[in-house]
Amino acid sequence: MKKVLIVFDGLHFAKSSFEFARQMNETQPILLTGLFLPSIDYTSTAIYYLGIEGPMYYPILDREEEVMNENINKFKLLCKKNGISYRIHDKINGTILNGIKHETRYADVLILSSELFYSNLGQGTQKQYLQNTTHNAECPVLLVPETYKQPASIILAYDGSESSVFAIKQFAYLFPQFSNWETMLVYASDNKPELPDADYIKEFASAHYPCLTLIKLDIDKDYLVTWIRASGPSLVVAGAYGRSLMSETFKKSFVSEIIKGHNLPVFISHK
Repeated sequence: MKKVLIVFDGLHFAKSSFEFARQMNETQPILLTGLFLPSIDYTSTAIYYLGIEGPMYYPILDREEEVMNENINKFKLLCKKNGISYRIHDKINGTILNGIKHETRYADVLILSSELFYSNLGQGTQKQYLQNTTHNAECPVLLVPETYKQPASIILAYDGSESSVFAIKQFAYLFPQFSNWETMLVYASDNKPELPDADYIKEFASAHYPCLTLIKLDIDKDYLVTWIRASGPSLVVAGAYGRSLMSETFKKSFVSEIIKGHNLPVFISHK
């Protein structure tokens, strides 16, 4: 049994994130922990968390507690209906960032809505929350858009780095039920002709992904996003988000652009 952490902020119930967890439970029973957070980080360190200078004032929403309770009840009912073992966590100490980080320390994977997570704060602030949360998570993160086609394949974003290989390993360990999907291990570079450690990565990846194809693209990182989006319904596996570990090919703009499209689930894992 795996412990899956799913996060809801005060105003949103992420239906697609729950649906992904439900499908996981159909394959193998999971323990699903619903973390319900306020719609605003009211702590005194919120300014530091966001990296914004100057005071920040947010009105307390009158219906926030009511909406959160409605979402908790909805979560309970759906878990019971689908035979999912569940826990509810609705209190954190300190900032939202630190609260989620502490929760992820004791989870196998975090499922997060790439579209709804703190979307009430505006696009720029929401992007910062999403990036910081993913950056600091102590378990792999699966970012799920609210509307997407069921993936028919896996795209493993590989750049030869420790981080990209670690993500490929973690996805295989966490989601063996997807191992028989068509899998493309993609390396993109317009100035390096060879796949890094080609024999090693082929030997390892083929042991976990039997329907594996290795693809070397002679394109730059900007066109890589277009290529992935044109590849059909897929689940993207990437090694890092907002960290300096990424190579020039897969630095943070690559993952950011995929997430921003809100049409593909993205699995992110880093050490």
